[in-house]
Amino acid sequence: MNLSMRWLKEFVEMDEMTPREFSEAMTMSGSKVEGFEVEGDKIKNVVVGKILSIDKHPDADKLVVCQVDVGDSQPIQIVTGASNLTVGDMIPVAKDNSVLTDGTKIKKGKLRGVKSNGMLCSVAELGVTVHDFPYAIEDGIFVLQEDCQVGDDIRTAVGLNDTKVEFEITSNRPDCFSVIGLAREAAATFNKELKLHIPVVKGGSGDCTNMVDVKIEAPDLCQIYSAKIVKNVRVKASPRWMRERLRAMGVRPINNIVDITNYVMLEYGQPMHAFDLRFIDDGKIRVRRGRKGEQITTLDGVERKLNDTNLVIADANKPVAIAGVMGGEYSGIVDDTTTIVFESANFSGSSVRITAKRQGMRTDASARYEKGLDPNACVPALERACELVEMLDAGDVMDGMIIDKQFEKTQHTIPFEPQWINGFLSTNLTEAQMKEILTKIECRVEANDIIVPTFRPDLEHKADIAEEIARFYGYNNIKATPLPGGGQGKYTDRQKYDNKIMNSMIGLGLSEILTYSFVSPKYYDKVLMPVDSPLRKSVTISNPLGEDTSVMRTTSLPSMMEILSKNYNNRNPKAYLFEQAKEYIPTALDKLPTEKNVLTAGLYGDGLDFFAVKGIVEMLLNNMSVYNYDVQATDKEFGYHPGRCAVLTINGEKLGVIGEIHPQCASNYGIDTKVYAFSLDTDIMFANAQIEKSYHPLPKYPAITRDIAVICNEDIPVLTLEKAMSQSAGKTLESIKLFDVYQGSQIETGKKSVAFNLALRSAEGTLTDEQAAATMKKIMTALEKAGAVLRA
Repeated sequence: MNLSMRWLKEFVEMDEMTPREFSEAMTMSGSKVEGFEVEGDKIKNVVVGKILSIDKHPDADKLVVCQVDVGDSQPIQIVTGASNLTVGDMIPVAKDNSVLTDGTKIKKGKLRGVKSNGMLCSVAELGVTVHDFPYAIEDGIFVLQEDCQVGDDIRTAVGLNDTKVEFEITSNRPDCFSVIGLAREAAATFNKELKLHIPVVKGGSGDCTNMVDVKIEAPDLCQIYSAKIVKNVRVKASPRWMRERLRAMGVRPINNIVDITNYVMLEYGQPMHAFDLRFIDDGKIRVRRGRKGEQITTLDGVERKLNDTNLVIADANKPVAIAGVMGGEYSGIVDDTTTIVFESANFSGSSVRITAKRQGMRTDASARYEKGLDPNACVPALERACELVEMLDAGDVMDGMIIDKQFEKTQHTIPFEPQWINGFLSTNLTEAQMKEILTKIECRVEANDIIVPTFRPDLEHKADIAEEIARFYGYNNIKATPLPGGGQGKYTDRQKYDNKIMNSMIGLGLSEILTYSFVSPKYYDKVLMPVDSPLRKSVTISNPLGEDTSVMRTTSLPSMMEILSKNYNNRNPKAYLFEQAKEYIPTALDKLPTEKNVLTAGLYGDGLDFFAVKGIVEMLLNNMSVYNYDVQATDKEFGYHPGRCAVLTINGEKLGVIGEIHPQCASNYGIDTKVYAFSLDTDIMFANAQIEKSYHPLPKYPAITRDIAVICNEDIPVLTLEKAMSQSAGKTLESIKLFDVYQGSQIETGKKSVAFNLALRSAEGTLTDEQAAATMKKIMTALEKAGAVLRA
């Protein structure tokens, strides 16, 4: 919500302070400020000028040359194309080296050969509209009718110098959706007197109590409905001071009657509505539920269907407004309106919210009602509206008030327990200090009870009272204390592991992304998931944002492909991306899905191939202390190229998959290059990680190295040979390094030659040739069983 500082000062005398100082103090006391803006702060060197003469341009039929007095020693010459100027007009003048509200810089120059030392401004160029100045014209120079002098700063002359402070109001503080509510907060924050005004209505234009019959037929949805009648309505523009305040609060001025309802809503936080009495059939106003088949055309010109979940304001025959949301088109104020009914009511917040959502219309009124307003504000707000009618000479207010009140909202009490509050806050405040703070927020302390005003529905428990005392005593004045239990917060082992995965991936040159866990079912088709795959049975969201976010994903590959596609189609030459994602695997109907933690990566560009990506996976697993895993070629993984894909397993569990994305899958995402991806189950990684490190001293004895070349079928993975050697050699085999794979004319077709360098070492002494030979013999025996023979 925006707050006009000029309006605020009507209720609280503020010392001279900068907007920043005000904002910081209000934020520290619990009223969070999002930012502030000084109206017209971008306008520079624009002043009030007076037209002294107007002459035709010698070389342009549509231009005139004006001599303008701007308060300097000499008049200045300005060329303009405006046709609405006369000698003596007071106008805004942007002089040489001036800046307009949109950042446009004005400098002197020539127009068709004639010098022009500035520019005459329209309302738009000052950042205002004809709603702010009804006498102005939209397509022409702004001819001022304000009380101003030549040379005055234009911002001061037209009142474009208020400061707007934007507050983030939490939903439990409906009282702060008003100028008075924020004034209460400011008065308490700065220890100032709060000057509230009691409306005074003179009336004297007859009694209105028998002119309209008001009845609440849905007492569970409406606590009070009050109304007053104004006759001889004079619809015209509001005075400048009101237009300025509305503009600063973000509301467009329209006419005096509409502006009064908006003004009261902003000042008191109580929405109001004005009906043209002519359109209230039989003078009856009924607050009731809508009926099936009923329709209403609202003020925005949209015809809306109603049902019994909608609370409406109706006359004897038809609905004339959707209660708390918007009035009907044919009951609004028009130029020939003569008699109006001012309405001030309190409706159920939940009912207004449901209606506004189902009708697809959220208004300033509904936004306030849905948070739960104080019904005791209805009558004062109605009186204030009628007072403004008399102040603005907008009509003749009739005596009396039409009101139907279902029940009275009374002040409630909360036990006053200073000792408990001190213990809760870890403070040492006296009872007198607490009472002083409570008095500032209009809470009374009587005996051992705190009497809470009805405009503070958020104060329900003694903990709420403690919060009020804390924020006005000053959070910065409360000593920091450790949490009970003596422990300190820290990462769990799993959180540390996940952080290490993230850091390792970044260190390997990949960038982290974050995607939504909910996707479209169509995504499964794009990644070529089989029709009968159990992964198609996703958890369906009951109230999705749309079809594209209607199910919880069972695989994170589509999400990764979407981001890769965006990068590729934005012409990024390469993308190395990863995400620590969740996949949701459905279980029984009455149970939550299994949340599977996976690391997914997608890469393209820079001449990548399968082995480069496999190298990234191997380095990651090594960094994460995951060893002894198997890699096996597969053609059964959807979305992947059947000849360039492998599955990783460890201790019989599927650790993940790595490979090139199927060309059709890549094409489905508009990617015309090779794409690689891998997915690892981080739960299995963590379960099999050898996190505990053990110390091994440097070897005392030298190693013996042996080179060995074997021939085997080309479909036998090198890893199978390495495992055969490792399992047969025992502790003597220290390391295995592959240094050559050969297929060619010297090798039989369908075969390959694989060469390894083996390092043998013993921790007990220097190996002899006999011991090394015995180990090599075991290795050869194992290789032969695996399908490999020594190359001749």
